[in-house]
Amino acid sequence: MPQLPAPAYPAEVRARLEADAKEVIARYPGSRSALLPLLHLVQAEEGYVSRTGMAFCAELLGLTTAEVTAVATFYTMYRRKPSGEYQVGVCTNTLCAVMGGDAIFDRLKEHLGVGNDETTEDGKVTLEHIECNAACDFAPVVMVNWEFFDNQTPESATRLVDDLIAGRTVEPTRGAPLCSYKDTSRILAGFPDERPGAVEASGGAGPASLIGLRLARGEEPHPRVVAPRGESPSGDQTHDPSPSEHLSSHDAPQQTSASDPEHPSGPTGEEGE
Repeated sequence: MPQLPAPAYPAEVRARLEADAKEVIARYPGSRSALLPLLHLVQAEEGYVSRTGMAFCAELLGLTTAEVTAVATFYTMYRRKPSGEYQVGVCTNTLCAVMGGDAIFDRLKEHLGVGNDETTEDGKVTLEHIECNAACDFAPVVMVNWEFFDNQTPESATRLVDDLIAGRTVEPTRGAPLCSYKDTSRILAGFPDERPGAVEASGGAGPASLIGLRLARGEEPHPRVVAPRGESPSGDQTHDPSPSEHLSSHDAPQQTSASDPEHPSGPTGEEGE
């Protein structure tokens, strides 16, 4: 059945959103280029992109609701239904899956009692599997409101969601301190993060991400922590990382469950062997 027109925002909400939207639109030479940040803006208001939010964006940008809907449904960062305060995403792309991402996702589904793209009854956590977030050197990766939690295990990921539900403070492995999903959406809309120290805390890439650059510059490569399979470290010496170093799970493997415990990865022979 055809849907009725989307209800309008309350007058005070619309006035506030219009003021913010005009600031966003003024950044672009063509108004329709502001659609992506405007979708983040309305998501910051309701926690997802509602029909009301899409109608608002269409009206301000002179677009049809069909054009706005086409964009909102294309990008996975826009939620299409009410979701939790914390968006917990588990990467299940190839490398994260091999390193234990599938096991983490299965554990969290069982622990939280929800499936993919579902929210806990208390409205705290929405769980979903996510595509690659370009953090393969820290696999397996879990993201909470798009902040990184690297080198996770089923056990550490379970503790993480328990802390979120209990309201305890959690710290991302790198990047800014964690905030609510609505606050994250407002930042993605292009408004400044006004939390003291949040911008400075964003930091940069870790050593695992920079090793290629160091090699290209001819710098001494990072010592291996783990010897090649079947070999003992030379002199039984291993690298002792400093507190400032953030190793990837490739240099410091975690005790993660394999994606298929009955068929662990290992050296392969020629086909048929």
